[in-house]
Amino acid sequence: MVAELFNHTPAPPLAERMRPCSLAEFCGQEHLLGPGKALRKMIEADQLPSMIFWGPPGCGKTTLAHIIAHETSSRFVFFSAIMAGVKEIREIFKDAEETARQGIRTVLFVDEIHRFNKAQQDAFLPAVEKGLVTIIGATTENPSFEVIAPLLSRCRVLRLKQLEAEELADLLQNALQDADKGLGNLQLNINDDALAFLAEAAQGDGRKALNSLEVAAGLTQDGLISLETAQEAMQQKALLYDKGGVEHYNVISAFIKSVRGSDPDAALYWLARMLEAGEDPLFILRRIIILASEDIGNADPRALQMAVSALQAFQMVGMPEGRIILGQAVTYLATAPKSNASYLGIDAALSEVRKSGALDVPLHIRNAPTKLMKEMGYHGGYQYAHDFEGGYVRQEYLPEKLQGKKFYQPKGYGYEKNIMERMEWVKKIGKKE
Repeated sequence: MVAELFNHTPAPPLAERMRPCSLAEFCGQEHLLGPGKALRKMIEADQLPSMIFWGPPGCGKTTLAHIIAHETSSRFVFFSAIMAGVKEIREIFKDAEETARQGIRTVLFVDEIHRFNKAQQDAFLPAVEKGLVTIIGATTENPSFEVIAPLLSRCRVLRLKQLEAEELADLLQNALQDADKGLGNLQLNINDDALAFLAEAAQGDGRKALNSLEVAAGLTQDGLISLETAQEAMQQKALLYDKGGVEHYNVISAFIKSVRGSDPDAALYWLARMLEAGEDPLFILRRIIILASEDIGNADPRALQMAVSALQAFQMVGMPEGRIILGQAVTYLATAPKSNASYLGIDAALSEVRKSGALDVPLHIRNAPTKLMKEMGYHGGYQYAHDFEGGYVRQEYLPEKLQGKKFYQPKGYGYEKNIMERMEWVKKIGKKE
């Protein structure tokens, strides 16, 4: 009896059992695998370059590499940076030479290629250059920073996207119905809200979604997976936040108003609500960039720099570390001085243009590239500001009909106080002339 217990081999996790075996079964990545798309055409033509799959966890990098090897009748070799080193790389290349003599190509899948050091990555170069193996590297990190330039230049980088909630819901339904590889023999049902919760809470990770479904299946008592069972399986409560519904707009509105209102604690709370509910961080970052100009503007010109830098930094590191970058940007913007003067200014100028139309450009500030234009008075009387003390000379730049019109009215907070002082100085100099 004891021997039987120790000899029993547990079934692989549901995510492993449900791994697609063909392109027809593969879910997602339509931008690469849709009809006529680059990767599909390469697979169908059996003309594969070495590639690097860059994408978040659970988006199908390993599965896609398996499928490519199968569809192209290649030998598939899995290689992990955590488990092996240069010695094992050389052994794989030696085996690849043997199989190449038999007319069989080797696809070497290098998992977590960003974890290899420079010497290990260098070891791939000779085999790639000779075409001895087709390398498919997988990474969650930006390969521009994590893969050495010589190897990167010999590989085609393909960006894989996280799976959409609708795609994950389809995966889960298939797993519930598949009697051969999935949970079909259990004859389980699932509530719509439970299915939606598992698909949303997995945050684009197919592996996480399927394995959570398997846990939920083991927890259910009556053959029905309820929302409560799904929450218990995921070890997470569903937040009232529908990314396509009213609550989505309520929470982002609360977030923006908290930053505008200079309350960093409330801003962080609403940020956390969005992140925990699975909101796309890039959506939040885009709103932050808009906010930096709309609500802070020239009161602190560094706010926009901070927002744009946060977006760039987040794209380099992703989640979960990206939450730290978001937190820094949000607290900076929330505590910065506020002014919407630039926002009001451009809207006022647009309103004037729509009302008054295309007024003539004053002659003295027109361009005069030809003799005829100069004879017609173009550029005549223009005064070059840098020829005057302080880099300023009084001169009209608006169309005659709008002279004296004001669009930008700085509020006098933060750096806009300096701007106001500069504008007052300009006004004073102008009166003296």
